[in-house]
Amino acid sequence: MSAIEEEEVRGGLFKDINAEDEDQQPTVIESLCMNCYENGSTRLLLTKIPFFKEIIISSFTCPHCNWTNTEIQSAGRIQEQGVLYTLQVKTKEDMNREVVKSDGASTRIPQLDFEIPAFTQKGCKFFHYDQISRKIFWKVTDPAAAEKIEKFIERLKKLKEGEEEFTLTIDDPSGNSFIENPFVPQKDTALTVTHYKRTPEQNAVLGIEPSNDLDAMKNEVLVFNTNCPECNAPANTNMKLVQIPHFKEVIIMATNCDSCGHRTNEVKSGGATEELGTRITLHVTDPSDMSRDLLKSETCSVLIPELEFEFGMAALGGKFTTLEGLLKDIKDLIVSKNPFMCGDSTTSDRAEKLELFGQKIDKIIAAEMDVHIILDDPAGNSYLQNVYAPDPDPEMKIEKYTRTFEQNEDLGLNDMKTEGYAEK
Repeated sequence: MSAIEEEEVRGGLFKDINAEDEDQQPTVIESLCMNCYENGSTRLLLTKIPFFKEIIISSFTCPHCNWTNTEIQSAGRIQEQGVLYTLQVKTKEDMNREVVKSDGASTRIPQLDFEIPAFTQKGCKFFHYDQISRKIFWKVTDPAAAEKIEKFIERLKKLKEGEEEFTLTIDDPSGNSFIENPFVPQKDTALTVTHYKRTPEQNAVLGIEPSNDLDAMKNEVLVFNTNCPECNAPANTNMKLVQIPHFKEVIIMATNCDSCGHRTNEVKSGGATEELGTRITLHVTDPSDMSRDLLKSETCSVLIPELEFEFGMAALGGKFTTLEGLLKDIKDLIVSKNPFMCGDSTTSDRAEKLELFGQKIDKIIAAEMDVHIILDDPAGNSYLQNVYAPDPDPEMKIEKYTRTFEQNEDLGLNDMKTEGYAEK
């Protein structure tokens, strides 16, 4: 076993950022300064940051010309879907949100007709205030352009100081960018997060091969190499196309890490998108409700109105579990595995709020709270067991609805043409 493999077995190369961890020291290597061509030093740190998984932080300094440069590179895998963040910046407090932008993300401020294209700026983690500040550093000596640039810089300064409202969008086909929601677990009304399917051109830019035909999966278990989402050690993922009785085809994916013991499974719909969306509302009245079988597709949102809680699509991926298992997964993601709950990233107010949320989830599991759990799936590929079948369930309501234009856009249906192919 190599030294790297031994390190992975001991818990992984990537550790959470912790100011109190004295063992977490960067690796220092000698590097050539591209400013004065003398030798400087680069510090590399392999770590994790909130909601961004594994990253590599590199910081270069030159003692000869004092030139410095800091970069962040994603060390995690490319996500299954791209992500578009749209933030309506209305107050000075919005400028304090943490922002993570990967190399392949593009940033826009429509009010200024201003854009930073993808792959023109290295990946970085900063506060939104810093991102505006970074644009205000250059001047030109050309008199013809100086006046326009001065006006542009003054406008940026006003945005930085919160004197004007504006919109910030970050479009990341790799899915590895992030804008902080300071109100978790409640919904952020100023922030819209949209997950989308990448185009073939975006997959080509990211170096992703086209997916295999589903027909090849029907009679075999496919095994492919991946990395453990917990310790980043090499692992195998098994994938199988399965027909669920009285429902439809689903793809079951399971990953088991031999290094840290982490296990994960995910279910994806193998069938077509239904003509109508499905909204399932369950009134939890008894602890036995927790044993109901549940299939949540990757396009399904989970809502608990009594807690003012909404879990967007793709947040937990597809799952075939029980209602209790879904609630425990939500609690683990929001409370137990939340990096903002430990180290110097946490605040007393945030910790108290999330701890209270976890206690309410425990009460729901014990049926000690009168709540409604809603599964809203625009694709119509989610399911909750009716324990009274074949009779109607008095505590469960299933509604079929027509999708909105925005929901069809999220599912990639608006640009899909299915008429006229037989004539060609």
